[in-house]
Amino acid sequence: MKTDATPRTACRACRDGADLDFSFTMAFQPIVDVANARVWGYEALVRGPDGQSAGSILSRVTDETLYRFDQAARVKAIELAGRLFPPGGDTKLSINFMPNAVYEPAACIRASLEAARRVGFDNGRLNFEFTENERFHDIAHVQRIVTEYRRQGFLTALDDFGAGYAGLGLLANFRPDLIKIDMDLVRGIDADAGRRTIIAGINQIARALGVAVIAEGIETAAEAEALHGLGIDLLQGYHFARPALEALPPVAGFAADGAPVKRVA
Repeated sequence: MKTDATPRTACRACRDGADLDFSFTMAFQPIVDVANARVWGYEALVRGPDGQSAGSILSRVTDETLYRFDQAARVKAIELAGRLFPPGGDTKLSINFMPNAVYEPAACIRASLEAARRVGFDNGRLNFEFTENERFHDIAHVQRIVTEYRRQGFLTALDDFGAGYAGLGLLANFRPDLIKIDMDLVRGIDADAGRRTIIAGINQIARALGVAVIAEGIETAAEAEALHGLGIDLLQGYHFARPALEALPPVAGFAADGAPVKRVA
C-alpha cells in the first residue's frame, strides 16, 4: 500500500491519528518443525471479527489510518498470543508488518514492546515478517528497521521469497533471520524437478548465510515430504492446519500446547 506521508505526519498518525472505523482480530496458523515433530510457531493473520478475509479488512485501510492500523494489528496479535500461547515456552509468534508504515524504527516499535511486557511475552519469541509488494525506494530505511528489531531481540523474516521483488537482492541487503519461500514455488514441487532444483539452491544459499528457511503454502503430504527431503524442516500450510480465529489449531502428530479451537476461518 502506497503512502506519501512524511515522518512528521506519520508520528502524529501513530500517536493521535484518525481512529479506525472498523474492527478486526487475528487468526493463527501453525508453522511446524517436521524434523522435531513440534510446532515451531504461529503466524498471526488479519481477519474480521466474524472471520472475514484479510482483504476485506485491508481494503478499508487508508493512507490516513495506515500507521494506526499497523500499530493496532501488532498489539492485537501480541495480546492474543499472550492469552493463547503456553507460558514460559519458546513458541514463536510471526507478525506481518509494512515497512512503509514505520517512520522511525525505535519509536514505532514502542507499542509492540509495551504490549509484550504487559502480557509477559518474551521479545525473543517475536518474529516480524516483511515483504516487498512494491520495490523499496529507501533500502537504508528498511536496514535501519531490521537493525533496530534485532537490537530489541526480535527475529526478522523476509516473506514471499521468490515472488515479485522479494528475491536475492533483498536477502543480500538485509540478511534476515529467516526467509519464507513463496507458495508459488512450493506448489507441486514433488512432481517438478525444476522447482526442486530452485528450492534446493535457495536453501543452500540461505544456509551459507546463516538464514533459516520456512516453506509456506504446503497443501499435500507429497509436497511436505519433498521439502523435507531437500532439508527444509519448517513448513506451513493447509496440509497441517487452516488458520483458526483467535485460537491455536492443533496439528496431529506435532507437539504443542494451546487453547482449544473455537472456530476456523
